[in-house]
Amino acid sequence: MNQSTRRPRTEERAADGRAERGRQSRVKIAEAVLSLLDDGESSFPAERVAERAGVSRRLVFHHFADMSELVETAIARRLEQLIEQIRPLPTAGPRAARVAALTEQRARILEWITPAQLTLMRLATPGDRVAEVTREVLDLARARLAEIFAEELDRLPASRRSEVLHGLDAVTTWGAWYHWRSSGLSAESAARTMETAVHALLATTDLPPADGRSPTHG
Repeated sequence: MNQSTRRPRTEERAADGRAERGRQSRVKIAEAVLSLLDDGESSFPAERVAERAGVSRRLVFHHFADMSELVETAIARRLEQLIEQIRPLPTAGPRAARVAALTEQRARILEWITPAQLTLMRLATPGDRVAEVTREVLDLARARLAEIFAEELDRLPASRRSEVLHGLDAVTTWGAWYHWRSSGLSAESAARTMETAVHALLATTDLPPADGRSPTHG
């Protein structure tokens, strides 16, 4: 192999190494924002982020055009971490056990994601990646509800099934959680309120329709 063949491959490996180091630096800087967020910080000066990440302020702005881009990247990363926490839950067995498993998981995740959601609310115009991951989170959460409570939902005609599913979605997502918590409920009380609401919605699947027809008939 001649020198002209070896050189491009060496340069290619060097470029790959630089790209990987750049990616790692971006991740480290975004993780620094999340670390500050978890510590209760609500603003993220470049100097504080650089200090937490162990990099220079100059490197922060080498990888991110401005602090808004950095915060959006960090929030998108936190939402991706949220998706990883939505583990499969029981889809069969006693309803009470399924509801308890759901509310335990949702309450824990929603409390954890609250600082990131509050920061997201302060962004003037969230970027495309944040919007994409947010939609992915919401779609996954709704799909999991349909799986966990398929036994109850399948008793209903299509239109009614959709109504109940959207109701379950509404009381198990962050909007409801934030309302309960900002109204003064403790995390434990908010979780019990969520569990009560889920049980109440599912109880409607046990009732025959007003016209006396079987709930499985459209």
